[in-house]
Amino acid sequence: MASNKQRDRQTLEQRILHFIRENGLTSGKRRVLAAVSGGPDSVCLLNILNALSNELGIELHVAHLNHRLRGKESEADARYVAQLVERLGIPSTIEERDVKAYRALRRNSLEEAAREVRYTFFAETAAILGTDCVAVGHTSDDNVETILLHLVRGTGTRGLRGLQPRTTWRSEDKSIEVIRPLLCISREETVDYCRKNNLEPRIDSSNLTMSPLRNRIRHELLPLLESYNERVTDALLRTARIAGDELDFLDREISRLWDSIVRLQGETVALDKEGLLALPPALQRHLLRKAIEDVSGSLKDIETRHIEDILEALKKPAGKKLNLPAGLVFIVEYDRFLLTGEPAALSPFPPLDSVVSLEIPGETVFPGWRVSASVITPEQMKSGDDDYIACLSLDETGDKLTVRSRETGDRFQPLGMDQPKKLGEYMIDEKIPRAWRKRVPVVCSPEHVVWVVGWRIDQRSKVTEDTRRILRLEFNNVSRA
Repeated sequence: MASNKQRDRQTLEQRILHFIRENGLTSGKRRVLAAVSGGPDSVCLLNILNALSNELGIELHVAHLNHRLRGKESEADARYVAQLVERLGIPSTIEERDVKAYRALRRNSLEEAAREVRYTFFAETAAILGTDCVAVGHTSDDNVETILLHLVRGTGTRGLRGLQPRTTWRSEDKSIEVIRPLLCISREETVDYCRKNNLEPRIDSSNLTMSPLRNRIRHELLPLLESYNERVTDALLRTARIAGDELDFLDREISRLWDSIVRLQGETVALDKEGLLALPPALQRHLLRKAIEDVSGSLKDIETRHIEDILEALKKPAGKKLNLPAGLVFIVEYDRFLLTGEPAALSPFPPLDSVVSLEIPGETVFPGWRVSASVITPEQMKSGDDDYIACLSLDETGDKLTVRSRETGDRFQPLGMDQPKKLGEYMIDEKIPRAWRKRVPVVCSPEHVVWVVGWRIDQRSKVTEDTRRILRLEFNNVSRA
């Protein structure tokens, strides 16, 4: 970053041009969408980008959204931007959307709703124009406020990094690259620029209210901190740069370790337990954040306390489950941890929603399964290790067999054991993941469980030297065909 003496020798345009080039903000961009609200920051942004457009080799298109939150004042902002772009000869897209209706639908804060609606508008407009980039007027003051906002909310080291020159905004089905050419200058400088160039930007009255937390930080917390340290802004920005450097190092370390610890399975991240537990806490935290971001697409609503809760859960026994924002679940299994939005999604078994009677002999088809049953002689019996084929003594089981999921109170005498045990305890001993257990098919006679499909038959149903009629059952998982 330039020193104060260097700043004095450079014009505002030169400093911004240097910042844009240093961070490659417009590299490879033919067209850039400029977000213009009508306030001093965005008006400064538009005029400077317009002055630099030939040098940067870009075409500008202005986007302005009327959030319909301030009535006539919002309408006046839209008219101001329309007149401004007409005077500059820059094409524009000016629209209005109902943020309050969106907020009621999503049940989030007004500020959050406005931001989501605004960036969705930017992404849609950019897609129509054939670009993927929007320039916004965030200044170093916005960066400082963001750092303090993150500190107050407890977002950890990543939050200390503050605003970045370029980031990607994502929603469920849209994304756009966000560039911030004015991060190298202050809000005071944008106001001064507008005054010197006879520009008369709009003043957003909502920025003066104390309702949003960011405004309270701007008008109350920052002045208080400056009374302790008049250069607190510089201190915070310096902390952000240091945090950024350290996070870059952690990113590189996580990239190096990622494939040895992480497995992506659909929309689920599986983490090797031994590998994760061997890492120091700093790398554990960083890897968990990246894993959450990979599963959900963002770290929205994920705070430091959530990561710390997961770190505590790493020490818990298998079966521990932790609910996180955005419907995510962290699950402790025997040899791995799972981060998923659907805990049962990794189960190799389809859901079992009813009790099914087996056709013996014959074929029985029900959702997810096809079961073949045949009666064979001891001479026809073949040994094998297919977990989905079982040979049972038909004399012991009878032909009135059903398939269902496990029920409370089920008891089972696993092959080779002298006494029955609770089926739930057997599944725990066999380390069957909790999310799978209600899906494991259980073959039952009227008297007892005869086979836990995929694992073991019941001791009482085994084929002996005296068995003359053998029931061969074969389960085929047609849901995975």
